[in-house]
Amino acid sequence: MLISFFQTQAGALHSVVSSVYTLPPDKLDRAIHLNHARAALYFGGVAWTCLVLWLLMRLRVGRLIADWTISISNKAWIQGLVVAPSWLVLLSLIGLPVAAISHAVSVHYGLSVQHWLSWLGDWTLASLLLILFGTVALSSLYALMRCSPRHWWLWFWLITLPVEIFGIFAVPIFIDPLFDHFSSLEARDPALVARLEEVAARGGINIPPSRMFVMDASAKFTGINAYVTGFGSSKRVVVWDNTLKLASSDEILFIYGHEQGHYVLRHIVKGLLFVALLIFVFYWIAYRLLRWLVFRNGDVWRIRSVDDWASVGLVLLLMTVLNFAGDPLGNIFSRTIEHEADVYGQEVIHGLVANPQQVATEDFQRLGEIWLDDPSPNPFIEWWTYSHPPTADRMRFAAQYDPWVNGRDPRYFRKQ
Repeated sequence: MLISFFQTQAGALHSVVSSVYTLPPDKLDRAIHLNHARAALYFGGVAWTCLVLWLLMRLRVGRLIADWTISISNKAWIQGLVVAPSWLVLLSLIGLPVAAISHAVSVHYGLSVQHWLSWLGDWTLASLLLILFGTVALSSLYALMRCSPRHWWLWFWLITLPVEIFGIFAVPIFIDPLFDHFSSLEARDPALVARLEEVAARGGINIPPSRMFVMDASAKFTGINAYVTGFGSSKRVVVWDNTLKLASSDEILFIYGHEQGHYVLRHIVKGLLFVALLIFVFYWIAYRLLRWLVFRNGDVWRIRSVDDWASVGLVLLLMTVLNFAGDPLGNIFSRTIEHEADVYGQEVIHGLVANPQQVATEDFQRLGEIWLDDPSPNPFIEWWTYSHPPTADRMRFAAQYDPWVNGRDPRYFRKQ
């Protein structure tokens, strides 16, 4: 009995030790510095964008662009096709230094292997998409301002909602293939597809092998990932090729199970409702602030009215500030649903892998080491910028979560 007691205690001690996310000294130092660099780029990038946009307003660049556009045409829709792209090009160029530094940091810390020419091509393509869709959005916004001076923010909010839904459906079909190459997962690893179908069946969703893909992420990144994307008929499974090389099939099942949880737990619908509420409030705030700022500083900036094309820079400045202010709220919501997906992912693979706890903790340890996640991030940085719970917290929970023991019940599945 004494030997049995010590064996039990040793097993418990091993469980506690394995629940602690740690990094070797060299990686720990790099992870801490990387975390600091990311925080500096995030907060510094927002400050830089706001500063440049404010300087452009002070220099009355908005008035210059508006007057130039009016000299070209007196038709509002043609003016929008000139003013909006002009400002969006400026916005892209403003963000270019921070984006380039961010890529350099990723390369320096071994998270990216993408060559600069390839990176510049992606940045250019992303900027063109921003200019294209942003021009439509800004032109629509200013048309609403002219038609409904008091309620344009509400009409724009009503237009935003279906656009968000269509975007979720369309991105994996039309946008993602512009940046990355996708191929059949069944052709690459038919055995893994069979196991992923088991996980999908456990969750009651149907994603046929024809909608399971491998993304050639190794051309750009060194990390591992797998996810479910799309909506309705565009729903699909994507596994990074790095994941196939570096993670075990059990770990891939857990990663996929986590992503499947977002669908089964209706996180997309909940996210849309949350975003709808958030942008409703922020659009109203933007409406009030825009009117107040034009009334207070319109003469200085030479903005005649809210719907004057000269106010586009001010609109972009307000969007930047409000988006920054909303990040903590969005990340609190995101961390909540990410934790729920962790729980679901661990439960859905129960019975499909030998030890869900061990698989989950090993996966988090591997993810943390590859992505250089800081084991002890600054609480404020975590609260403001983290879209996922810290790796240390996720690993600790995974090691302790075993709802199949006596007296406990799984959160999302019935005991079998």
